[in-house]
Amino acid sequence: MNAPGPLSIHEATPSQPSLPAPDAPFHAGELAVQTLAGSREAMAEIGARVIRTAMPEQHRLFFPQLPFIVTGGLDVHDQPWATLLSGTPGFVSSPDPTLLRVDALPPPTDPLHGALASGASLGLLGIEPSTRRRNRVNGRVVALDEHGFTMRVAQSFGNCPQYIRKREVTPEGHDAPPQAESPQASLDDDAQWQIASADTFFIATHYVGDGATERSAGTDVSHRGGKPGFVCVDDATTLTWPDFRGNAYYNTLGNLHANPRAGLVFVDFASGDFLHVAGNAEILWQNEAESGFDGAQRLVRLHVREVRRVRGALPAAWREGEASPSVERTGAWATV
Repeated sequence: MNAPGPLSIHEATPSQPSLPAPDAPFHAGELAVQTLAGSREAMAEIGARVIRTAMPEQHRLFFPQLPFIVTGGLDVHDQPWATLLSGTPGFVSSPDPTLLRVDALPPPTDPLHGALASGASLGLLGIEPSTRRRNRVNGRVVALDEHGFTMRVAQSFGNCPQYIRKREVTPEGHDAPPQAESPQASLDDDAQWQIASADTFFIATHYVGDGATERSAGTDVSHRGGKPGFVCVDDATTLTWPDFRGNAYYNTLGNLHANPRAGLVFVDFASGDFLHVAGNAEILWQNEAESGFDGAQRLVRLHVREVRRVRGALPAAWREGEASPSVERTGAWATV
């Protein structure tokens, strides 16, 4: 399967936006992408209302229901990685609206093992596959012990259920401890097959720059979904995926506009295997007719630098449910 051949990249470079106000929820990279995408004016009106510095009560009640939480963080080389932390529902809690407690830590097999020091920037995504609900919390670690960490909330906001496939947890599980394979510089055949058949991945990105504050910058982790095969494996070191219509905040693309480093994780929800992929991403500014993919407002291409596979990293086994209705409005890559 191949993406279309060389694509005309509309790298429109607008004049650099003025730096955001100290209390603004969007940083310069997000403002630049919002300008290119035509949503900046609308986001200026609603951004501060929907991206809060404290969690609303419904979010505080939501997180303790979850058996896993998606986590984005930086390693010692400032490389973002995405991963999942698991536990018995209740392992995530909110002592007050400004704090989130997670009673879990990345194990030694995880690329974020040892990275959750006090002051570390984290992005957390709570996602409930059975209902397609999801909420985001970004902030910094303010307390750390042998059982987990507490994060102070800098950004709290909800996300719509678009593009999320329903999944139900099964009674089966993976009792053996996770096993990490040796890191690779490219995608082997198994990795390419897993990505080419995936309907879901999670992406971690990071921004720090001029005018950055905890209100607007830091680490973020987000969900991406589509029909199986929506991520195109161009070759062993290149991936391309469509960027569909979303909330128009452009948190992920805004981070990538300023800092191309990204970390992806593909989860095999049946086997529990994680496939972590790190690389540099570029945004291909095209309209839907040029993108080669129905429903894509633009494309993102990742140049792979490192691949890590962890077998049996997710304790629970999940079975697939119905696809999101939003996915049915999207297309597929042309085959050659």
